[in-house]
Amino acid sequence: MSQTRRDYSEKRDYIRMRVDADVSLIHEGDEVPAVCIDLSSSGMQLQAQRSFRVGDRLLVRIESEHQALKGLEADTEVVWVNEPEDGNQKLGLTILRMK
Repeated sequence: MSQTRRDYSEKRDYIRMRVDADVSLIHEGDEVPAVCIDLSSSGMQLQAQRSFRVGDRLLVRIESEHQALKGLEADTEVVWVNEPEDGNQKLGLTILRMK
């Protein structure tokens, strides 16, 4: 099996959860609003109005709406980008470390 096929196959092994949650991306000191589309144990798909590149490191913060639940904060790296016609860029991020 080729590496590409194996990588795709392995990605499908992770359960993805639809989230549709507002998030904050921190990149080089700038805070950028975005929307988390889906989330798995190893990564997430986001939509943002600002362009990023493969290899960019982002801190992702998802605030919890419930006081009893802690929000999510993770160091991530952009692994793919896709720019749809509406100007919002979709990003695939791998989670490097949860905080």
